[in-house]
Amino acid sequence: MKPKLLTTLPGYTRAEFGADVVAGITVAMVALPLSLAIAIASGADPSKGLVTAIIAGLLISLIGGSRVQIGGPTGAFIVVVFGVIVEHGYDGLVLATLMAGIILLTAGYLRAGSLISHVPEPVINGFTIGIAVIIATSQIKDLLGLEMSEVPAEFIAKVTALWDARDTLTLAACVIGVGTMVLIVLLRRLAPRFPGLIVAVGLMSAIALWAGFPVDTIESRFGALPASLPVPHLPEITLARVVELLPSAVVIAFLAGVESLLSAMVADRMIGGQHRPNAEVLAQGAANIGSALFGGLPATGAIARTATNVRAGGRTPVAGIVHALTILLIMLVAAPLAGKLALPALAGLLILTAWNMSEPHKWRGYASGRRSDKFLLVLTLVLTVVADLTVAIGVGVALGLALRLRRRDVPPPGWTPPDR
Repeated sequence: MKPKLLTTLPGYTRAEFGADVVAGITVAMVALPLSLAIAIASGADPSKGLVTAIIAGLLISLIGGSRVQIGGPTGAFIVVVFGVIVEHGYDGLVLATLMAGIILLTAGYLRAGSLISHVPEPVINGFTIGIAVIIATSQIKDLLGLEMSEVPAEFIAKVTALWDARDTLTLAACVIGVGTMVLIVLLRRLAPRFPGLIVAVGLMSAIALWAGFPVDTIESRFGALPASLPVPHLPEITLARVVELLPSAVVIAFLAGVESLLSAMVADRMIGGQHRPNAEVLAQGAANIGSALFGGLPATGAIARTATNVRAGGRTPVAGIVHALTILLIMLVAAPLAGKLALPALAGLLILTAWNMSEPHKWRGYASGRRSDKFLLVLTLVLTVVADLTVAIGVGVALGLALRLRRRDVPPPGWTPPDR
């Protein structure tokens, strides 16, 4: 369970340091708008996304079991975080995140990291697509500039309310939101190594400001972003609250463990390396505890940011450390500028993120799979969207493991995590 950082530092060269610095700064430019957007979509203050990227990202790189893993808030958490905040308040989310970190530390200590191979892949795919659907629908209001006093949390009611508000569509918001999406896609195709997310969101926000478009910004809706990290503190802890939040903590721990290990496995294929699963789980536990102490969101390894790190030349955990410190520096010196980012632009970014999460290029493969796998995927997807993520994971994993026991000759799954 030795951290990869300690393995890579002996013999570390100046050339490797230079490559890691460039990669870390590049990833920070991708992580900055995503962290803000994910926090807003989760129903939290946008600054919480930055705090999570800084604290959790730093800890995951310092003590994690992967050479190139980049940690922070991810889209997979949006649904569960939003639900916990609505039901228990933000302080309840902080306690649930703290509990999830303790669960992950325990799992790492018990060397449970290898158990990830037993989670059925259709379950992962089903609730990932379900989460993508929920994220996309949650961003339609800001993307189109709809005037709504309140957006219902329940999916069917939300879709109905969005349809009823269709006459309040704002053309300026549509131009900024859709323009951001088009620009991101173009930059990805023309310059895949270029940090196109921050450029697209920043440029379209600047256009909205210059043209005087009547669109909401981070600052206009949430106030000024803080220019420093908060003082660490513990949430209110009582036995009743611990029992009440335990199911949410288990789901957060499950998502953090699954996504981080799948991300590390994909990173291994990209660099020809071998991650240490138990060290990675321990790092996820420490990262979520650290994030909770600073009032941040749940965190995990992020496959999209990890892949960006590898493509940009990062090869050791130093790149992840530079990524976290870069975001901290931006927070300290450029918080007012970040507050000018337009919410329709961030909504467009998240809708594209949701589309990537769903991996549409794999839908045909899902449709041609065995009948039991298709049933499991669709069941998990539907339960995620219309019921509850906890129920979806519980039912999906239980049913999937039962099906696997019935098919004793099934080989281990070849994991291919979605771009998150």
